[in-house]
Amino acid sequence: MTFDSFMVGANDAALAHLRALAAEGGAPVYLWGASGSGKTHLLRALADAVRLRGGSAGWFGVHTPLPWLFDPGWSLVVLDDCERFDEVHQRAAFALFIDATAYGAQIAAAGTLPPTDLPLRDDLRSRLGWGDVFALEALAEAPARAVLFKEAERRGIHLSDDVLGYLMTRFSRDLKHLMQLLERLDEFALAERRAVTVPLLRKLFEEEGGPA
Repeated sequence: MTFDSFMVGANDAALAHLRALAAEGGAPVYLWGASGSGKTHLLRALADAVRLRGGSAGWFGVHTPLPWLFDPGWSLVVLDDCERFDEVHQRAAFALFIDATAYGAQIAAAGTLPPTDLPLRDDLRSRLGWGDVFALEALAEAPARAVLFKEAERRGIHLSDDVLGYLMTRFSRDLKHLMQLLERLDEFALAERRAVTVPLLRKLFEEEGGPA
């Protein structure tokens, strides 16, 4: 997940801002949008760009084991899925925010809701909204198709227009889930020793109990 592999769509301002942050640093940044809109991709791209420039990053989400301890050597602290933080995670995230600010580390965070609507303690919520806030928009159908097609090509899968149309009309354009579906489809096609077709898709969904 890099800046170059990010399908921009309507999110060019957010991408340009994060590229600048990776090079120069700046105020805290918060990304929000629906699942699959590219928040985690951009955060990982930012962390990757920081590392390529000789920096280091700490990444924290609901699945990161506690306690969360700040490393003074970090140049970036990332907080992902902020809307899912419980009371303990919120205390830990607030402490990280204070430590990162004190040491001059860049802070980047993301969630499905804008900062003002996050179900978090007031002091953490206000800090997440201190800096620049970007709302990310999900891809329209055409670029979503392009992303799927490109990833399928990378895996050596031929996706016909019929297969792409079948996927796009039965699922949301949530790239995270579409990519997971493509991975399952790849594994299923290999196990069945068959090309990826609409009948194969139907068979996969029948066995998984999903849409037909």
